[in-house]
Amino acid sequence: MPTTLEGGCRCGAVRFAVESHTPQPFMRCYCSICRKTAGGGGYAINLGARYETLKVEGREALSVYRAEIERGGRCEISSGERNFCRHCATALWLYDPTWPELVHPFASAVDSPLPAPPSSVHILLADKPDWVVPQVGPEDACFQGYPEESIEDWHRRRGLWVA
Repeated sequence: MPTTLEGGCRCGAVRFAVESHTPQPFMRCYCSICRKTAGGGGYAINLGARYETLKVEGREALSVYRAEIERGGRCEISSGERNFCRHCATALWLYDPTWPELVHPFASAVDSPLPAPPSSVHILLADKPDWVVPQVGPEDACFQGYPEESIEDWHRRRGLWVA
């Protein structure tokens, strides 16, 4: 049975619950979007969950940010929708209609106890600022861009998939 993740914003205007097969907060994203919207430590941690199970209280307090991404000298608007509380600015989850079955709650917004991961994956290190010194463990993997292994595959390969 999947793990139920419960969380919300700092001011309490938004609460959410969602089911996850992948509750290990293992992936640290250093891209400028995650870092600036949800990562005070220089990175943000997204979890994977099933969008169809997302239940939200206080939906009227939500706002969505869609980042501008520069690609090949031109600017595109990201399809990713970063949901946050419009009252306290807490980053809550990322939803991208490109993968309509998934939603990615920010670990920082989850109030449920989360298991400590056996290792971490550091992604988009090419985008980190110089002041950020990644805390890389002996079993951690580091990538300048995106890894090929998905969140699901990472959990399954380590026997951490919650069925």
